[in-house]
Formats: sequence, C-alpha cells, structure tokens
Amino acid sequence: MNFDKIGLQVPEVLLPDNTVDLSKWSVVACDQYTSQLDYWNKVKDFVADAPSTLNVIFPEVYLEDSDGDQRIANINATMQDYLDKDILKSLANKSLILVDRKTSQVPSRKGLVVALDLEHYDFNKGSQTLIRATEGTIVERLPPRVKVRQDAAIELPHIMVLIDDPERTVIEPLFDQNPEKLYDFELMMDSGHIKGYAIDTPELIQQATDALEKLADPEVFAKKYNAKDKDVLLYAMGDGNHSLATAKAIWEKIKEDADSFDAVKDSPARYALVELVNIHDEGLQFEPIHRLVFDVEPEKLLAALQQHFGEKCQIIRCDDYADTLKKAEAAQTDTTHMIPFNDANSYGFIKIEQPPFTLELATLESFLNDYLEEVNGKVDFIHGEEVMFELGVKAGNMGFFFPPISKHSLFKTIIFDGALPRKTFSMGEADEKRFYLEARRIK
Repeated sequence: MNFDKIGLQVPEVLLPDNTVDLSKWSVVACDQYTSQLDYWNKVKDFVADAPSTLNVIFPEVYLEDSDGDQRIANINATMQDYLDKDILKSLANKSLILVDRKTSQVPSRKGLVVALDLEHYDFNKGSQTLIRATEGTIVERLPPRVKVRQDAAIELPHIMVLIDDPERTVIEPLFDQNPEKLYDFELMMDSGHIKGYAIDTPELIQQATDALEKLADPEVFAKKYNAKDKDVLLYAMGDGNHSLATAKAIWEKIKEDADSFDAVKDSPARYALVELVNIHDEGLQFEPIHRLVFDVEPEKLLAALQQHFGEKCQIIRCDDYADTLKKAEAAQTDTTHMIPFNDANSYGFIKIEQPPFTLELATLESFLNDYLEEVNGKVDFIHGEEVMFELGVKAGNMGFFFPPISKHSLFKTIIFDGALPRKTFSMGEADEKRFYLEARRIK
C-alpha cells in the first residue's frame, strides 16, 4: 500500500514470535553510550543467549575494534537465522505501528512506525525534498553503516522522523480507535515501558494518510510557514540521520546498477522503516549534545581558540560547573556566545563577542574541527551532563557544554536556513532513544 504523494508505504512488519522475551529482544540505538563500554557489557550480560536485536546491530562503541568484518558477517547470519527459525514473523496484515513509549523522563511519547520512500529524500546541502536532514550529514561516516546494511536481510529502525502537526491530526487520534495491541513490556536498563498497536484497517490507514496529505498541501504549507517560494517539507529527521542516509546511499547504488528504474522501483530497499513523532508531543524533549574531545592538551587548545577568534574571545576560569553557569549567565548579552567547558584542571567558559554563527555549537566547530584534525585529536558526542562531568576531567580530555535548541522553531529553521551542524540536538537523553523492536525485510 503506497501513498506516493506523501512518500509513504504501509510496510509488512516483522515482530518476534510470542515465545521471545521482548525485554531482552529490544535494545537501545547503536549510536548511544559510545564512550561507555560498561553499558553494553551489562546489556550483553542481561541478554545472555536469548534472541535479541543486540545480535543484529553493530553498537558503535565497537567500531574501532579489529573484528568489524567478522562482526558484520555474524550479524547477517543471525538475521537470516531469525527468519529461518521463525523467531521473526510477519504480521497478518501490512500495518502501521502505533507506539506509546514511557521513558525515565516522560510518561508518554507517541509515534507511528511507517516506511518512507527514499525517492523523496536527499541529505545533501540545500535539499528541497519532502524528507530532509536537520543536521549536516558526514559522508565519511557512512561506509561502516553501508557495510552492515548492504548484505542485511532485514532492517530494524532506530530512526525517528519529525512531523509538525500542532493540531495533532495524524498520530494522536489513532489511540481513540481501540487498535489491536501487539506488545506491552518493560524496556531493559531502566529505560521505561513501551506499547505498540496495529493500524491495519483501511479506514485507520486512510485517516492517518489523509491527515499527512493535508500537512503536505502546498497552500497549507506556504501559509503555515510564510514560505510561498519554498518546496514542501513534511518529514524532518530527528534521530538516525546517518542510518537513513545509509539506506539512501544503498538505494542509489541499486538504481545505478539496474538496467532501468522500472526494473527496481518495487524493491524493498527503496523504503526505510522509521517512527514518525509529532514535534508538538509533550513527551518529546530536545536535549543538547555536548562535545567531548580526546588526545588534546587543553591549555594549548584554549590558546589556539583564543588566537582563532582574536580579541572577541575571552577564557574565564571558574570553581565548578555551578559557578561556571552563574558567571556565564551574569556576563551573557544578546551579542555573545557563552560556551562552558571542563578539563583535568578546571571548569570555565569561553566568551565570544559578535560570534560568526547563530548557534554556539556552530561557532565552536568553526574552530574545533580543523584544530582536532591538525593535532590528531578525537571527538565524541555526549548526551547528558553527568557523563561530561565524569569524562571531561580526565587527563587529555576536554568537554564543551551546549544549551538545547527550541523544538518549535526547528521546521522553520530547516526550511529557511537549511540543515544545522551535525549532532546539534538530541531528542531526549540516551536512555530515551528509540529501542530496536520492529523489523522489515529489505532483500
């Protein structure tokens, strides 16, 4: 069931057999806890020998290990094994999946699992497609993901895609229709609870797609954003930007190798399974993604930063993080950026007058990316201040803290300014990320 106008397909969803312990089956997105091996060791111990998505994903904490190719081969073999042994089974009908997620922070975050048409997606800068990246896509980060997906029999999404539906016309009304419950269980590692429902009747599918079509109506769009000369943006990436870009890259290669588009137009690889979330959902919180840098000498980094920005830049040392925030707030003006930091010796903040970019992150990265390349430093993307307090003060490390952006201005920003810098925001804390659960064949 395809709805080309809104780039949507009603997918054939696979879920685990009812003998599978879903609390062990479902694990958090692979790009979380990338500097916390202990988290993934605990997951491994909890799962033990049970069927689990842990066995069919590549947690990024292991990306630097030497056994990557063997790990990918094991992933592909396990995917096929789960299919052959009916551990994963298709639902009776093609279906959208209505999701209600409780997290450690919010009582409810609602979503709708659909398949999106990659023909309507372009992650390149300046894209005007129906589906767009909200943050810069780093093409160099795609090859390891392509390796995992290109021979995979199935996909399991941690991708969350945003819609801007202030009247709550798409997702929320479906809960009033008494849909069939598919799952209801506690997530591992104290990560909350999740319920899922089948939206598989023609009437309910039409209800949801009609509401999406209205959001995508050019006249409605132009009036809503005062954007008469802009192409419609219906879907904005929330989480999993590089995963969707990976699916797109593989789809483009399939088309390139085919004799004609008609020969591959019905390929399952043309679509990607995602969860749609309304940006106005009360359970959706935008959190900042901080920067943790490794293998640097903090004093030299700060000296280079001050030289880069010149007289506009000051480094202010503080007693602790609370003192940093207090002093930064007191010194804040409409024409300054305040960027708190910590290292092995101190806390403090960077004050930059007349910054070159709107966002603090963009201002810092205009210096930091080139500097790290020059000194062979590394960077990680950290969710949550507590981890930054722990890791930023280790020798050779340095942490930079950033404020959250407003979720209500995201769509208009993307429409008029284009994608934000990579890893600008996070939809909630690490344990609130999407857990792998549903699957779909892509071969």
